[in-house]
Amino acid sequence: MVTAPVGTLLSGRYRLDAKIGAGGMSTVYRAFDTTLERQVAIKVMHGDIASDADQLERFRREARAVAQLNHPHVVGVIDAGEDDNTQYIVFEHIQGETLKDRIRRLGKLPISEAVAYAIEIARALGAAHERGIVHRDVKPQNVLLDEEGSAKVTDFGIARTLDQAGLTQDGRVLGTTDYVSPEQALGHAVTGQSDLYSLGIVLFEMLTGDVPFKGEGQVAVAMKHVREDLPDVQIRRPEVSSALAAVVDRATAKDLDERYPDDATFIGDLEDVLSIELARSGHLTSEATAVFKSLPPQKRRRVPAGVLHPARIFVFVALIAAIAVALAFALKGSTTRGTRNAADPPRRALPGITGVSLAQDAAHDYDPNGTPSQEEHPELAKNVLDDNPNTSWKTENYTGGTLGSKPGVGLYLDAKPSANGARLEIDSPTPGWRGTIYASKSAVPKTITDPRWVAVADIGQATRKTTVPLSGKPYRYYLIWIQALPPGKDSVELSEVRLYQRK
Repeated sequence: MVTAPVGTLLSGRYRLDAKIGAGGMSTVYRAFDTTLERQVAIKVMHGDIASDADQLERFRREARAVAQLNHPHVVGVIDAGEDDNTQYIVFEHIQGETLKDRIRRLGKLPISEAVAYAIEIARALGAAHERGIVHRDVKPQNVLLDEEGSAKVTDFGIARTLDQAGLTQDGRVLGTTDYVSPEQALGHAVTGQSDLYSLGIVLFEMLTGDVPFKGEGQVAVAMKHVREDLPDVQIRRPEVSSALAAVVDRATAKDLDERYPDDATFIGDLEDVLSIELARSGHLTSEATAVFKSLPPQKRRRVPAGVLHPARIFVFVALIAAIAVALAFALKGSTTRGTRNAADPPRRALPGITGVSLAQDAAHDYDPNGTPSQEEHPELAKNVLDDNPNTSWKTENYTGGTLGSKPGVGLYLDAKPSANGARLEIDSPTPGWRGTIYASKSAVPKTITDPRWVAVADIGQATRKTTVPLSGKPYRYYLIWIQALPPGKDSVELSEVRLYQRK
């Protein structure tokens, strides 16, 4: 390996001051730009491989790829050149540590911090993917953390555009196998979804302090990404919420149809989870603050004011206490006692579980075998979530008391981003129907036979109030699949559906 000595002045401008990193293709130096009088980072290609045309093209391609990107979470290219057959790229200098260094130093990162870093990295990758550039080597070693704690992606050394032929032989794996996607490990086509898989593995490592797979050599690890299920992140770190676990599961799905299809969808779920985690933890870490401020307003509103402005909430609580005292004196001596509204019964205590808050539009009809409309009164689906027992969703009317040739019809709940469902309560004015509860992690399959629908419970015979125990595993979609009508009835009605999850 031939490297430039410290003290070398490249192109009469850049003085190499100290080595700060090295790889098989290049060495990175902290350097000084004598023209603009500022510190920079310079990647210098090893002289003994500069004669290799493929390696030289890959090195130059990195400069071209990153030069196209102007993003706050991508380490920017300042210059590139050649001095006496020495190839180099000049980057902005980031004073800080790599994400890998931080994980080694701290082990498991705070959950909100890990999610915040994942959002920043995903945004950087999204900017690259919009320009057709796939990083292909996403790993914590290639994420720099500046002094403010912001993440910046670097080292696009094996990146290439989607319309560009690869420079390696078929089947050769590029990238670190600790984070390699299954399709990349097999030498198949690599797209932006491959980067998202690698980021999902990085998120897993930030949450657990370690990579998911280990083996005797790089090939053994790569094959585990192809063949083995990812370890359960909640087993390795129980305080991880089901919502966050579902995001990790979807990002690292081996099937591309189940994996996040694009950066925007991944980022949207990460932003939802960050709001949830901040509301749960009750405080903002410095690393998560900047990311939180960048979230859409509707997501920031989910976090209680006391988390954002603790001093302000203290004043508010004091004011409420004062008002309460004043009301107590005002009501003292009154002979009229207030009574609780009968329509507002006390909330039942359910040990170990809590209700899942679902949006009004989270209920949807499901009729994959219907012809021609494939609909079962979609306009009525919202009625099962309106807390009004007098409104209902109902199936179509089926003559003869059977569903005919259909294996079933139903209604599903979208518990976005996910819920580790522990219990389902179904109120039905038409008891006696039979069915199955299915769940899916990442999509609403178009057929009930799709293996992404997982049967999680049976309903032998529904009553007016049916309670269905669930496994507690994280799923996003929960389907009430009605397979048999009540005796003597031509339809089924559901008036209320309540989903509970583990606390």
